[in-house]
Amino acid sequence: MEFKEVVGSEMLWVKVHERCERCYELAINVLEKGGLIIYPTDTAYGLGADIRQEDAVLKVYRVKRRPLSKPLTIALASVEMIPEYAEVDERLLKFISRFLPGRVTFILRKKGSVPDLVNPKAIGIRVPDNEVALELIRRFGRAITATSANLSGRPPKYRVSDVVKEIRVDLALDIGDLGRTEPSTIVELITGKPKLIREGPVPFQEIVRAYREEFS
Repeated sequence: MEFKEVVGSEMLWVKVHERCERCYELAINVLEKGGLIIYPTDTAYGLGADIRQEDAVLKVYRVKRRPLSKPLTIALASVEMIPEYAEVDERLLKFISRFLPGRVTFILRKKGSVPDLVNPKAIGIRVPDNEVALELIRRFGRAITATSANLSGRPPKYRVSDVVKEIRVDLALDIGDLGRTEPSTIVELITGKPKLIREGPVPFQEIVRAYREEFS
């Protein structure tokens, strides 16, 4: 594990290596105290906060300069965590597991465990196919925000060095350049069949075919 100072900021910049126990300890400590972290995903770097802490979620909106009218999504460590936050039956969960972990965000009916400040109507759920992200959330034990680590309306960032030019947080988990990837495909599953919200790296037609196979 390597540390790097950020000029004019108290942010801790951590270079993550394999089996970096201390990296996860530091990140979880920040989350538990209501702080913000930058973490890698299978698309771009994400901005993470404990969704149960209102002040932490408000910081996400403030740091990104994101209007409160634009709801946030959450990141989970596994498909098995989804029933804690969304209304799903076994059949729907089985379908979702065909794509998660992966580069898809599924919008589902939310449960009361999702604060209205995160999303007052539904909830977008990510299970990123990135081992650092999954291990972090697994150890933290609950959902974190999954919005991209950038100013609202700006392009996603694939290097921490680019993120810190726009936003400041408490800690960054840096695994290097993620490579340019489209933001996740967003699909709504509230209305009874898949509805495309945003095209992305996983083709919508592939999702539709899988849904028909599962529910025909």
